[in-house]
Amino acid sequence: MSNSSSITQFLLLAFADTRELQLLHFWLFLAIYLAALLGNGLIITAVACDHRLHTPMYFFLLNLSLLDLGSISTTVPKSMANFLWDTRVMTYVGCVAQLFLFVFFISAEYCLLTIMAYDRYVAICKPLHYGTLLGSRACVHMAAAAWGTGFLNALLHTANTFSLPLCQGNAVDQFFCEIPQILKLSCSDAYLREVGLIVVSVFVDFGCFVFIVVSYVQIFRAVLRIPSEQGRHKAFSMCLPHLAVVSLFISTGMFTYLKPPSISSPSLDLVVAVLYSVVPPAVNPLIYSMRNQELKGALKKLIQSAVFQQQ
Repeated sequence: MSNSSSITQFLLLAFADTRELQLLHFWLFLAIYLAALLGNGLIITAVACDHRLHTPMYFFLLNLSLLDLGSISTTVPKSMANFLWDTRVMTYVGCVAQLFLFVFFISAEYCLLTIMAYDRYVAICKPLHYGTLLGSRACVHMAAAAWGTGFLNALLHTANTFSLPLCQGNAVDQFFCEIPQILKLSCSDAYLREVGLIVVSVFVDFGCFVFIVVSYVQIFRAVLRIPSEQGRHKAFSMCLPHLAVVSLFISTGMFTYLKPPSISSPSLDLVVAVLYSVVPPAVNPLIYSMRNQELKGALKKLIQSAVFQQQ
């Protein structure tokens, strides 16, 4: 019988047994990671350099891109290294650090998505009060609160998870260190403390989800009352990308942590983990820029200036 004090390393899930498939997964993850770096990097640079984008909405979008870069950089590079060097090993300290950073970035992102829903609500439903309610100082305070909440949540869950005695070996059925998979290694009944903490977190997250839903109900009611078709189109183009990102993030994340053990399987857990940890950071820049003319114009200007400088 092993326990957490004697475990010095964990064995992560192997995607494939053959060398060819391992290399295929390496190139696939590399393409996704480079897409995330490029997309989020362009958004961060465009928002920072273009004074027309120095507004609350784009300030929060910049923070979202930073969190996306952090979350995908926490999991994907280590997985690529494992694919390339044909290994499954993750040190105990590395696993603790990875779990802490991943929960930190994911928790902060969820808080930020809630704040972004409030930003859209004020912009569309209370436009005359927008400058007062979302001034520069208020935006900085809200963003700092999102990052701080993520840090405290990650610290609490990480300390609680790794304080549990681990009696079921050191093989983690996931490609990164994830709370539900670490709990499977704990002794019987010892994991209930962390499960209770997860339930409390879920109730808080559900409160944020209700806030987002209510905000968008009010937003859509206000949009449908806009007389001009152009005004409705602009309002929807501001809100639909955020709603798409929230839907993908919440649905996959809640399924991961709330699905019953009876339907759990390594392949299903793997697919869902990829959907909520790897896909969103790569597709979020595309979703936000696809219908946003201001952002597309800033990105086009940024790319053109970079090309001209090289010439």
